[in-house]
Amino acid sequence: MISSAKQILRQPLITREKPSVVPKGHIAVYVGETQTKRFVVPISVVNHPLFNGLLKRAEEEFGFHHPTGRLIIPCTEDVFNDVTSPLMHA
Repeated sequence: MISSAKQILRQPLITREKPSVVPKGHIAVYVGETQTKRFVVPISVVNHPLFNGLLKRAEEEFGFHHPTGRLIIPCTEDVFNDVTSPLMHA
C-alpha cells in the first residue's frame, strides 16, 4: 500500500498516462478535436475560471450527454496545456 501511494505522489499533477484507476481527488478528461488523449487532472482546478472556460466549450459542443460518456474538451493539447499549466503552479 505504501509503495502504491509513493507511485501516485511521483506522478505529475496532469498526466497523459492511461492508469486503470483515476487517483482519488482527480478526474479523467479527454482532450482533442478529432483524436483525443486522456489527461488526469486534480479536482482542485475544476472550479478555476480558466478551466471552467474549457468546460463551457465542451458543454456548447457536446451538451451534457456525450455518446461515449467521456468528458471531452474540444481543444488542442497545446491550448489545454497553456490553460492548465499555470493552475498547477498556483
